[in-house]
Amino acid sequence: MDAAHRPKLRTAFKKGRVVAPLHTAGPVAITPDGSRLVTCVGEDALLTDIKAGVEICRFSGDTESITSLCITPSSSHLLIFTSSLSLRIYEIPSSFTPQTKPIKPVRVIARAHDAPVHVCKSDPTSTYLASGSADGVVKVWDIHRGYVTHLFKGHGGVVSALAFNYPFDPSSVVREQKMQLITASVDTRIRIFDLSAAAARASGGSKPEAVLEGHVSVPRGLDVSPDGKWLVSGGRDSVVLIWDISSKASSVQKSNKGKGRAAEFSPVLHKTIPVLERVEAVGLLHPDEDLAGAPSGPGKLRFYTGGERGLVRIWDARDGNVLFTLGQEQGDTTEDQEEQRQIVDAIYVPSTSTIVSVHADQNILFHSLSTQTLSRQFIGFNDEIIDATFLSPYLPVQASAASSQLSDTHVALATNSSLIRVYSTSSLDARLISGHSEIVLCLDHGAQGRVLASGSKDRSARIWAPVRPQASGGETDAQTVPEWRCVAVCEGHAESVGAIAMSRQAFSGDSPSTSGSGGDNLRFMFTGSQDRTIKMWDLSSVPLAADDEGAHAVKCKSLTTHKAHDKDINSLDVAPNDRLLVSGSQDRTAKVWEIEYVATGTGVRGELRLVGTCKGHKRGVWCVRFGKAERVLATGSGDKTVKLWSLDDFTCVKTFEGHTNSVLRVDFINAGMQMVSSASDGLVKLWNVRDETCAATMDNHEDKVWALAISSDESTIVSGAADSVVTFWKDCTEEQQVEEETQRAELVLKEQDFANYLALHDYRNAILLAISMAQPGRLHSLFSSLPSSADADTDTDASMRTPSISITGHPAVDEVLRTLPGADLARLLRYVRDWNANARTSVVAQRVLHAIVKLRPAEDLARAFDEEAALNVVVAGGTEGAVAPSEGRGATALKEIVDALIPYTERHLTRMEKLLQDSYVVEHLLSEMDDGMFGELGDDDEDADAFAMDVDRSVAVSV
Repeated sequence: MDAAHRPKLRTAFKKGRVVAPLHTAGPVAITPDGSRLVTCVGEDALLTDIKAGVEICRFSGDTESITSLCITPSSSHLLIFTSSLSLRIYEIPSSFTPQTKPIKPVRVIARAHDAPVHVCKSDPTSTYLASGSADGVVKVWDIHRGYVTHLFKGHGGVVSALAFNYPFDPSSVVREQKMQLITASVDTRIRIFDLSAAAARASGGSKPEAVLEGHVSVPRGLDVSPDGKWLVSGGRDSVVLIWDISSKASSVQKSNKGKGRAAEFSPVLHKTIPVLERVEAVGLLHPDEDLAGAPSGPGKLRFYTGGERGLVRIWDARDGNVLFTLGQEQGDTTEDQEEQRQIVDAIYVPSTSTIVSVHADQNILFHSLSTQTLSRQFIGFNDEIIDATFLSPYLPVQASAASSQLSDTHVALATNSSLIRVYSTSSLDARLISGHSEIVLCLDHGAQGRVLASGSKDRSARIWAPVRPQASGGETDAQTVPEWRCVAVCEGHAESVGAIAMSRQAFSGDSPSTSGSGGDNLRFMFTGSQDRTIKMWDLSSVPLAADDEGAHAVKCKSLTTHKAHDKDINSLDVAPNDRLLVSGSQDRTAKVWEIEYVATGTGVRGELRLVGTCKGHKRGVWCVRFGKAERVLATGSGDKTVKLWSLDDFTCVKTFEGHTNSVLRVDFINAGMQMVSSASDGLVKLWNVRDETCAATMDNHEDKVWALAISSDESTIVSGAADSVVTFWKDCTEEQQVEEETQRAELVLKEQDFANYLALHDYRNAILLAISMAQPGRLHSLFSSLPSSADADTDTDASMRTPSISITGHPAVDEVLRTLPGADLARLLRYVRDWNANARTSVVAQRVLHAIVKLRPAEDLARAFDEEAALNVVVAGGTEGAVAPSEGRGATALKEIVDALIPYTERHLTRMEKLLQDSYVVEHLLSEMDDGMFGELGDDDEDADAFAMDVDRSVAVSV
């Protein structure tokens, strides 16, 4: 490849979107505006932006499973009951910005009930909370103050449903002050309690106004019409009862107040509607709800039910007929599958005309009432992710996948299930594809992502195609997940199909068979099985799209069958030119086959011929991939290595080592100059082929990364692991290079400014700049040069000024240390702590520390660390819900600094004292040496002096 046209090496991938477990078990709630969803993952509650599919925040739990939760109608508070019998009240953040820190509860009531709470509901005013426990006790709580306002006993077992009744008549000028709580329990009875203060005093606070008997099994759903007249109840006895609970004034006023009140309120069973399935959720639709094909109006009474069949049915309460059904009824399903797909809860959102159904298999479906279609689907838990591949269901036949905006808009996942998941790459919206009867083991795409192929443990392979969109005036959104239908079935293997590969030339834009008398042609497909054989299938009659009215799937014909390996076949791949096939097996070899595919007017003929075997791995081969630009082959093995083989002589030319466990997937990017691999160590690695080095390591998984898919433009890598997490890695090489270049330019400018400040003796700006640049070395050199510069200044200007006394060596630096801002002072103290640990830099550290202690009070030092902690909180983006650091945190940080300074300072002091003592010894030795060596010479001198004086004196006398 020409160096001028050689693509640049990619060096960095950042974590983009993450598809993590959304709902594992427990209750689900949705805000009244339909924008946010609360689900349970383990012991924590999760708040998710429904439209964007992004996790907003987590609510910290108490390490116990959540038994019940609800959101207030004002969307201000989330109320959670856990297995520890506690009630935890959280404030829901109003912002949609994702938060990293978990939300702490604003109030915790340690033992709210004596038994687990399975149902709770907030009243329409967001003031009160009703909770029903397993011991038959119902409590009404004041949410803001956290105390019990009402206590109702007498339920014969577990409380199964709750509903508030605040009647509102739009035609009335004055709102009727009536507050009722309706409860249902395992004893099949429905009780109505009056929450008004007068009624509570009259009845002793615990007796119900009325007890409704009509169900023969536990009621699971209750709802009241806005005008307070109708009550609908549904239960596991497969019936829905319509009750008239409107107040009826008695014609005769009795003297006995109790009897008069009893006659005044007497609910009546209005209608019994058999629904022929166990009802787990029931609710009334808003009178003004606009249903397609069904007129709306104040006189209409319609309700919905959800139950064991996994369908939401909309009923006309007056006629007892089903208006329409939301969801698809699955045929030929096993008992386990039916149990998994049943509805455990259904939530009506009037603001968006949506019914949200929660299923036993942790799937959450959003049904639109206006269009009667499935508008969105969230998959709560994916289990182990085994394989993944990109799809382009809306890509036109004439378009190229590499250049079109409609390519790689979806990704298909094979999990530990018979259902294939198809996700939109921009949201959490997904669809389930059913057809296999056992676990799906492998996936591949054909025709540039327009069709999907899957191999399963049920010994068959299937071809899936998107359903053709119905002709409509508007354009189909590319991110909408289409429905997929099985268009072809390949049966013939004796064991499970664990590897699959489709033709790479079909509809690639340069295939000669994309047009002709045969019409659309997918050419061929290969499957590898545990029966150690490879089969070649004819796909010439398989269509590119499926009809909405599911036609029968094509039975594909096997063109050839070869016993290829001595053990299970793990991987297959077809060369970009459709001329070669490679197979990887547990027998530690990879075999290369030549493909012969001839399509004539009379039929199709296909054959395989072995051309070479790649031997060298010490463990089984998990993955094989052809190079996209050169005649090479990559294999990933259980021996923790990736090997690169030449297709000319089938020898190993390079070996890549770096993973600490089995390499499960490998693929080429960047015109074959780089490779991507995933392994059982939970890592995804990017390799440079030329120098056999690891360019980047991507870590976001905690288990084996079985799935690896690369988009056609190679800008996105998708990895899926056994920890049920799918990660979208985005190429950020250019962004990183631009950022590094910007930082380098800023650093050069700052270094020049630092040098200018030093030349101008502007020590304040120099010190602040060195601290902001986080360069303690420059700061140390500045402080160490101060005494010499101060001496030079003193010598130079001695005649002009008198030198001032300075602690650090220069008065200006003393002033800087005295007025240094708090956060900068804290950083400087940390640098001093580090300098103090080294004998060479300890002198400067002691001088600066001495200046700080002399010039600043102790309160300033503790306050400095408080300011630094507050600044770190702001920089980290934790302003939402973050608590300002307390004063004690600064004192604690200061104590840690002092504790680190004291031992080294004592050591330096001991060393200096020892040096001082040694200096005394040296001085003593020198003095002794002076007296001993020069003592005689000194005596002679004294005699000579005395003699000279005598001579002088004698001379003087003689004169």
